[in-house]
Amino acid sequence: MNITLPGSPISGAVTIPASKSQAHRLLLCAALSDTPTTLFCDGLSRDIQATMDCLCAMGADITTKDRCIHISSRQPVGETLCQLPCGESGSTLRFLLPVAAALGISVRFLMEGRLPQRPFAPLDAQLTAHGISLHRNGAALTCEGQLQPGNDYLLPGNVSSQYISGLLFALPLLDGDSTLTITGTLESAAYVAMTEDALRTAGIRFTKVGQTYHIPGAQTYHTPAQLQVEGDWSNAAFFLCAGALGGQGVSVSGLNLCSSQGDRAILDILQRFGAAVTCAGDTVTVCPGALRGITIDAAPIPDLIPTVSVVAALAQGDTYIKNATRLRLKESDRLYTTAQLLRTLGGSVEELADGLIIHGQPALIGGIVDACDDHRIAMAAAVAACGCRESVTVSGSHCVEKSYPRFWDDYSPLKGACL
Repeated sequence: MNITLPGSPISGAVTIPASKSQAHRLLLCAALSDTPTTLFCDGLSRDIQATMDCLCAMGADITTKDRCIHISSRQPVGETLCQLPCGESGSTLRFLLPVAAALGISVRFLMEGRLPQRPFAPLDAQLTAHGISLHRNGAALTCEGQLQPGNDYLLPGNVSSQYISGLLFALPLLDGDSTLTITGTLESAAYVAMTEDALRTAGIRFTKVGQTYHIPGAQTYHTPAQLQVEGDWSNAAFFLCAGALGGQGVSVSGLNLCSSQGDRAILDILQRFGAAVTCAGDTVTVCPGALRGITIDAAPIPDLIPTVSVVAALAQGDTYIKNATRLRLKESDRLYTTAQLLRTLGGSVEELADGLIIHGQPALIGGIVDACDDHRIAMAAAVAACGCRESVTVSGSHCVEKSYPRFWDDYSPLKGACL
């Protein structure tokens, strides 16, 4: 599917859908809970559906109606090997792999897209060292055995925060106490904080001393009868960045200004670029300003890099994006595909091993962009159209269904969009 956007700034207002990151976590906690929970979730993406499908295969009873997801406690699934269709969702796989191991369920994860190419180490080594057998066969990963408690779980902080979250969900289920120590610098720390918040909501106890978690075993998840999934800052960033590029600005509502979502940092980044940012209640408005290049540390906010790179391409001077090596292991090699996006539209960018140097200019030209089956590249291309002289055609625009299925429907009513 292709979609063509005029080269024009956009203005208007958008209500952002529910946070994919928070929904993954609350769904998992609710499925492990000893009481039913209703999750109020505005919008279901392909990744969230993957998590629900896998939880159902593991014994949970999940039904949806309108914007409500009803989750009942997980039931035993017996001796059969559970088939878990996790699609392209890294969160689904990396959260549920340790949890299935802790529950002693034999499972086979069925992976799609680039997910089989994304790393499992060193999480796999921690699982196999504590009683689990893992077997890879192409795009399928089989996990069997019973995870054992221990005071020697160890993970580096600079590979994937999802590994850490997966073990934090799993270890309270074991029949003995465990510790989990994070070595080195913890990148994407806000995503781990989101997991900690979800665990507390579910009544799970743990203590943290330095970078070591002490986790009592034999705990029971107990979620409230109702939970609300807050708005998604990662997806809001696309519209907020568009507001910085001309027109009368863009307002995004449905946001928690005190959220632990790391991508709330988009507000600080846009202010540093020179955009005008105002907040009122659950609404953020971004209007154009005199944009100038800045330096951005990608380590805490990797998902923001495609769209902030577009802002950088239209800011005066150079922008340096550093500590971004992990972007090469996403749905696409996002350092390469972000650079390719900008060059295709007439931008000037240097691709480094661990980052980008973007040379800003007054306007981009336009052209045909290959989304590379990456939802964030497709949405970044829509932002780029706001700063182009000519139209932008996004090839493979349907890939936004992974995280934001209604993106094009939300984009099209904005003034200047004219899809």
